[in-house]
Amino acid sequence: AKSNKILVFSKTEGGYRHASIAAGKMMFLHFGKKYKLQVDTTEDASHFNDKELKGYSAIVFLSTRGNVFDSAQQEAFVRYIHNGGGIVGIHAATTTEYDWPWFNKLIGAYFDGHPVPQMAHYTVIDKSFPATKNLPDTFSMKDEIYNFKSVQDSLHYLITVDERSYTGGKMGTFHPIAWYNLFEHGRVFYTALGHFDAAYEDPLFTEM
Repeated sequence: AKSNKILVFSKTEGGYRHASIAAGKMMFLHFGKKYKLQVDTTEDASHFNDKELKGYSAIVFLSTRGNVFDSAQQEAFVRYIHNGGGIVGIHAATTTEYDWPWFNKLIGAYFDGHPVPQMAHYTVIDKSFPATKNLPDTFSMKDEIYNFKSVQDSLHYLITVDERSYTGGKMGTFHPIAWYNLFEHGRVFYTALGHFDAAYEDPLFTEM
């Protein structure tokens, strides 16, 4: 049986750090009270060991960035996935562990730049998944819209952005921004939204 504990991990190494990490932590702590979850938050990768990880039903990568793990932590994380662990990746999670091809396969794609934040039009293309089942079919919001590279073939796409509705997209007619992935016994959900503090109080985002 899986526990009702989740770990919200937000370590960043080098370069840009999202100010909205604080708002994201608050959102998950609020969810903890609302849904009777134990929510632990950390920026310390030493928690990625077999003993601690096995207590969590899911790990949230909340705008993590850069090479956040040493090799022992990587190995423990792989074992966590192989034991059926759950992952939620938010926004900059796709800027994490660029030098670790396994992480690319897990998270589903790597960040490939973004234009200035702006309003854009989104379409929910699969509502059979828990994260999207209560979302409207289409919506608009202002966010920092990621382009992606190294997109994996295994992904089940959930939400796309219409590049005609904003400037600076470079993926063409099909530009996914949320997906789930079943990978080596692990379950992964990723959304590229969540750049601004406001997202973490916006029902469109919190519902997801």
